[in-house]
Amino acid sequence: MQDCYAEKVIFYDPVFEDLVDDEVKLMWEMLCKRAANLAIAFKNVEADDEYGTCDWKASYTFTKTGRKVVNNIRAHMRFKDGKIIEHTDQFKLSSWCRQALGWPGALFGTMNWFQQKVRRSAQQNLYDYIVAQRNSK
Repeated sequence: MQDCYAEKVIFYDPVFEDLVDDEVKLMWEMLCKRAANLAIAFKNVEADDEYGTCDWKASYTFTKTGRKVVNNIRAHMRFKDGKIIEHTDQFKLSSWCRQALGWPGALFGTMNWFQQKVRRSAQQNLYDYIVAQRNSK
């Protein structure tokens, strides 16, 4: 996935929101390394030289809770010189919360304060991962 992105790239999804450049690449690295039993499937792929879309499904065990997650995602991408320069993923965060977090996610997953808590936790995990990667070099 990292090879698909341009040096300058913007990423947005319901959890990580606005990431740029190396943050995007390191997010994918972190997610792939930490996900247990990860399987990814694609369908409805459409693209030309400038824009692309696809539906993709990530199935994995969320290691923090040990719960199975099947996340159905709609991706929109913009290309320049054969590389992704903008990438937006759309999915229902409330559905992810229910699957990944169990009853608290089912009970509170549609509430903005709970979704913000999920975002802050994921973003903190990413920034901790980025710092660890930079310190290991």
